Amino acid sequence: MATMKRRDFINRGVSFAAAGLLLLSFTGSSARAETIAVSIDNFTFAPVEVKAKVGDTVTWTNHDDIPHTVVSAGKFRSKALDTDNSFTFTFTAAGDYKYFCSLHPHMTGLIKVE
Repeated sequence: MATMKRRDFINRGVSFAAAGLLLLSFTGSSARAETIAVSIDNFTFAPVEVKAKVGDTVTWTNHDDIPHTVVSAGKFRSKALDTDNSFTFTFTAAGDYKYFCSLHPHMTGLIKVE
């Protein structure tokens, strides 16, 4: 199908757009990215470890009464998050992303991106 020319599709009554959708359905490009929630509460990230796929987005929301940050050295860094503030990051590469709160370094978490 990849070697067919545009006129071949037109001669067969198939629009180029329809052919493209057909090709997408065969290549598995219909996978949807997810949004994953991580809660910051009582000086912990919950869940502590998250499994995600490339393209997924993680949103951290602070439910504590004091500010926290979300930092993965060289990858991402939030501003100080006050109560009910959120930080969002979309993962574009596979790998393990260890992160912590720079204000309370004992607070740690891990995002495993496949």
